[in-house]
Order: sequence, then C-alpha cells, then structure tokens
Amino acid sequence: MLGSPAEPRTPYKAVFHTLRSMTGTTLKERADILARSYLDQGVTFDYAGEERPFPLDAVPRVISAHEWQVIESGVAQRVTALEAFLDDIYSREGEIPRAVHEGIVPWRLIASSNHYHRAVTGIRPANGVRVHVAGVDLVRDEEGTFRVLEDNVRVPSGVSYVIANRRAMANVFPEAFATMRIRPVHDYPRMLLAALRAAAPDGASDPTVVVLTPGVFNSAYFEHALLARMMGVELVEGRDLVCVGGQVRMRTTTGDRPVDVIYRRVDDEFIDPVHFRGDSVLGVAGLVSAMRAGRVTVANALGNGVADDKLIYSYLPALTRFYLDEDPILPNVDTFRCAEPDSLRHVLDHLDEMVVKPVDGSGGKGLVVGPRADGPTLDRLRGALEADPRGWIAQPVVQLSTVPTFIDGGLAPRHVDLRPFAVNDGERVRVLPGGLTRVALPEGELVVNSSQGGGSKDTWVLSDRRASVSAATPHPDNREVVVMSAPTASLEDSMRAQQQQQQQQERRPRGSHDEGGEASC
Repeated sequence: MLGSPAEPRTPYKAVFHTLRSMTGTTLKERADILARSYLDQGVTFDYAGEERPFPLDAVPRVISAHEWQVIESGVAQRVTALEAFLDDIYSREGEIPRAVHEGIVPWRLIASSNHYHRAVTGIRPANGVRVHVAGVDLVRDEEGTFRVLEDNVRVPSGVSYVIANRRAMANVFPEAFATMRIRPVHDYPRMLLAALRAAAPDGASDPTVVVLTPGVFNSAYFEHALLARMMGVELVEGRDLVCVGGQVRMRTTTGDRPVDVIYRRVDDEFIDPVHFRGDSVLGVAGLVSAMRAGRVTVANALGNGVADDKLIYSYLPALTRFYLDEDPILPNVDTFRCAEPDSLRHVLDHLDEMVVKPVDGSGGKGLVVGPRADGPTLDRLRGALEADPRGWIAQPVVQLSTVPTFIDGGLAPRHVDLRPFAVNDGERVRVLPGGLTRVALPEGELVVNSSQGGGSKDTWVLSDRRASVSAATPHPDNREVVVMSAPTASLEDSMRAQQQQQQQQERRPRGSHDEGGEASC
C-alpha cells in the first residue's frame, strides 16, 4: 500500500485516506459485520473439522488498470497454451503429440502423470474447448513481478468467494465504491453460462446445462449451489443422472430430460465407475461413452489434470513458445525438476534453502519450506526425493508481496497471492477483473490456503470508467423443474456417497479451494 512510510501508492490513495479517517474501533466494527454476514449466509469452510465463516479481511487489495492489463493478457495467453497442450496429447489418438515429437516435453513425463487418462484419448469437445474455466495462481515477487505459481484446470473453485466478498464489501464500505472506479465481478455467472452453452454438442439448439456436485458434504458445496442458482440451472448429484442409449438424462418431477452440458465438480476418479473407480456413487455410469459419442459435454474436460501436474508446469514457458510462437507474458517461478539427475543433486545439496512440493499436491499438503524445516523433516524429505524424484519439484523461496491486514485490532503486513479466473467460450478467453486474493493470516506465513488458517481479501481492479456495483441478478430462464433423486437410492448408497465425498476431500484438502484442480499455493 505504501511507497514510503507516509505516502500511499497511487492505486491505494483512496483506501489509505479512508482507513486513516477511521478509528480502530470503527474498523473493528466493520470487520465484525463482515464476519457476521458470512456466518448468516453460510459462507463457511472446513478448518480442522470445524465449519467457520470464511475470513474476509476488511482491507481490500487494489490493482491498477495498467497492472491488470498485464495479468489479463498473461492469464489468457496461459489458458490458450494449456488448451493447445491438452488438445495435442488427447486429440491425436494413435499419433505422437507434436510437443513430444519436437522434443519440448518427454512423453514419459506425460504418461506417468497421475492425472493423464487414456480412457478419454480421442474425445474431441464440440467447440474444441477443454479448459472452460481456469484458475491461475499468481504471486508477486520481491521485484514486483507477477509470476505463475501453478495452474488449475481441472475444477478450479473459489470464484464464489470473489462474488460474496464483493457483495459484502459493497455493503460494509459503500463510501469506497462511491469514490473509486472499481470493475464489477457480478457478470461471472453469465460469462460461465454462455461458455457452457457454447460447448454443447452439435444439434443442441437450446442446451440443458447442469452443475454436478459430489453432495452437501463437499466443502465447496456452497459454491456449487451458488453458481447453479445464479446461472438458473439445476444442481444435481450423480444419482439424479442416468445414461440411456448413449445419452445422459436427468430425473425430474416431470420425467427424464436430456442433459447436454455437465459442469462437473467431481474428481475424474469418481466421475464414471465404468472407466474409473468401480465403486463410485458420485458420478454417472456410462458418461465417458456418452462423451465419446458426442452426446454430452463435460466441463472441464476429463484428463485436464495432467496440465496441473507441477512437473508439466515447469515446461509451460517452452510450450507457450512452441504452440503460440510467443514469449510468456507471466513468467513461472524458477523450478528445479527433481526427475532430472543434475537438478536432483542440486536440490539435495540445498534442501534447507528450497520450497519442495509434490507434483500432484494441493492445499499446501506435502509442501516443505526448507528454511523453516527441522532436521528430521529434511531427512524424511531427502529420502522421499531419492525414492521418487518424479513426484517432486523444488523452487527457491519467494518472498510474497504483502498487503496491510486487520489483525488483533490493528493493521499489519501479511503475505498474499492471487487467483484470477478465466472463462473460455471457444471464441475468446475472458478473465474476471479481480480474482481471489488469499492472505496468510499468521505472521510471516507464506502458505495462504484457508486449510492452513488463511483468509481472503476483496480484489479491486481499477478502471478508467466508473463501474457499476449492482448485485448480480439470476438468469431470466427460471424453470419450475424440480430435480428428483432416484427412488432406488438406498441408505447404503447414501452412506457410500458420503464416504466418497470425504475421500475426495482428503485427496483435495478441505478449504483449499481445490476440488480436482482447485489446487493452491
């Protein structure tokens, strides 16, 4: 916020003067109102087995129009490169991917990824889009450069908090929105619905879109329900859908209805018991066959997780140059591939100076910050690296940028990251102006996940034009169709579903904003 001890940076001037005009008591009262409003709305997350209101800090993060142009262009470029990579490895059935043939990335690294699925090889989406929604995690380093920390193109979540944060802040700090030109975020559900409808199979003139949730025990269920309601579409569970004659149909009170597009929030491994986990009751048997027949579109596409693999992430700059013939606008964080012998030796020699991450970890799970780790932890990590070098990457410690945060009645610097959300409709990649700023609330902490005790900030992107902050309205197509669970669902099926939702949460730590690509710092 400050360029010098008493002088705010230009984007923060209005916020700075607003804060200076408040007493500590006034700011605390507003912070309490924010917390109570979230609790009343059920905007909660799971932390250590307890449902808590999601921490929203009273001080926003402000990004200038110029800075946002760089982020927006860089994220759109990143998504375009990821689309090209996924198309290359999945659409060319029986052929060597071009990036492999040209020596950009080794095939063994793709094939050995836990999230590369041969079951969906050869499936071509109707409009060529596999990454309908992306969440690209960014950090700002010591020099002020935004860098990509990781990509999330499976089922990235957290956008519900972006919408809820803005609504709450507009109610609690109306004076800021009256004086600042802040770009709105309420258009996201319309953007998403338009992209999903554009992805419908050929011949679907008025496509039926549904949101597929694992169920109420999933920590991101609030988001699933919110997006379905704001898009005006049905929220369904796997037992509400059935494949008949190669077509997915939805059970309703007025009979079965065909489904054209499924916005899924279920992990690949649970999505179709025919091709993945045979005991899954969260997905739909025969779904992959319906996709292959071109009768239904699943967003995001199955198999996208290979692009989230942190080892593949290290190749994205080279892949961007290869597919797009462009230099990356947003650089990666410098990364050592432990799968390469020379890099592994360097990492082992400097283990106490590195941040070491499992390639398919999320929510901070398995991450080790070398400078803060004790001897036994580093010894265990050394053994894990030597036993499975393919499973790890290492990065230098990045001193994330800080933003003033309301802590214990006062303002103190806390580290933040940023997850912008991009929506791809096949014609254009649109980036929501803002995104989820996550803040590490403990002093000096670098891991920002809510599962590690972190919170969030409303992200204000400034505009040269005065933006409207009116609340989003539901989609005008208000349907009077009630989704009805299958009458054959038994208590045993219900218990199994709950167990599998919990298993999915264990694989994607609760509160990490990562359900299957909802991966985080």
